[in-house]
Amino acid sequence: MSSDIVVLNMKGQEVSKRKLNENIFSLTPRKDILHFVVVNHLANCRQGTQSTLTRSQVRGGGRKPWRQKGTGRARQGSTRSPQWVHGGVALGPKPRKYGFSINKKVRRLAIKHALSLKFMNSELVLVDSISMSEYKTKAFLEFMNAIKVSGKSLVVLGGVNNFVVRSASNLKFVKTSFVGEINVYDLLNCEKLILEESSLNRIEEVYA
Repeated sequence: MSSDIVVLNMKGQEVSKRKLNENIFSLTPRKDILHFVVVNHLANCRQGTQSTLTRSQVRGGGRKPWRQKGTGRARQGSTRSPQWVHGGVALGPKPRKYGFSINKKVRRLAIKHALSLKFMNSELVLVDSISMSEYKTKAFLEFMNAIKVSGKSLVVLGGVNNFVVRSASNLKFVKTSFVGEINVYDLLNCEKLILEESSLNRIEEVYA
């Protein structure tokens, strides 16, 4: 498979062609690595803040409901035991961390496999430069229409451009990011990956 890609401008016009680095964009994607890293990402995103009260934490229940013997009823020590209404929860959830760490080399390899998958599926769009001089969502939407992208998209910028980021933030199907922030989940979750040429240079510099 050829590793050449067309470079567009913001008007959707072809300005040049570029050969992609085969060490990043010509790999055979491994689903096991991609799945493992996505699971890791989602686990690290979980808050784990759910919490329930045990019998020792529920208010009240300090007095023994009735005497131990002679009533004919089962013995009880507190009205806040789990079997009572308004009692504590037995073995309920407590705050915890679901995240786990993975090898840095595996994470980097997964990003390269995700990039290769995007290129292989023709879901990669390369733009020479993405810049705006004002906050205007309509102008950004015109840019998306010009490069013929309408679905869920990830725009990776080469540098901080608040006009672009703020203009794109009103579009629910567009997410902006930077080279140092890209992750496998976002790469696989988007229908189109839009790279600025400067961000591609940085990706090839870091991951090649």
